Amino acid sequence: MSIDDDVALLERVPTLRLLGDASLRMLAIGSEQRDFVRGDVLFNLGDDADAGFVVQRGAFRVDDGAGAEMIAGPGALIGELALVVPMKRPSGAIAIEHSSVIRIARSLFQRVLESDPAAAVRLRDEFAIRSSQIASDILMAGGKLTN
Repeated sequence: MSIDDDVALLERVPTLRLLGDASLRMLAIGSEQRDFVRGDVLFNLGDDADAGFVVQRGAFRVDDGAGAEMIAGPGALIGELALVVPMKRPSGAIAIEHSSVIRIARSLFQRVLESDPAAAVRLRDEFAIRSSQIASDILMAGGKLTN
């Protein structure tokens, strides 16, 4: 894929779209592509997380080890929080078919945010909105459980 193709794919990811064209181009140039065959491990539960992955083609089963799983296909961002904070992987991901990803290292992502403070503010605001929504959802679920 070309850099322009990678930028177009990154634009499909809601979180990354907030960064704008110049920042997406820097991510596309600085990231790396990785290919997987069915059964290959993208990462394991508990691994150190130092990157996020955007699925270019194929699909991955993401499993939290406690029975919750999802399928991530083209355009999905796997490991979003790893882009902004050091952490252990809360899930594992395995290719369920021939697949490829764009690997975005946290160090690259941080450099992009440092070079574009307005993009960093947009991303911070998005995370704040999501956090508020999650807190609201938890309160509503708790209220339903006590009634």
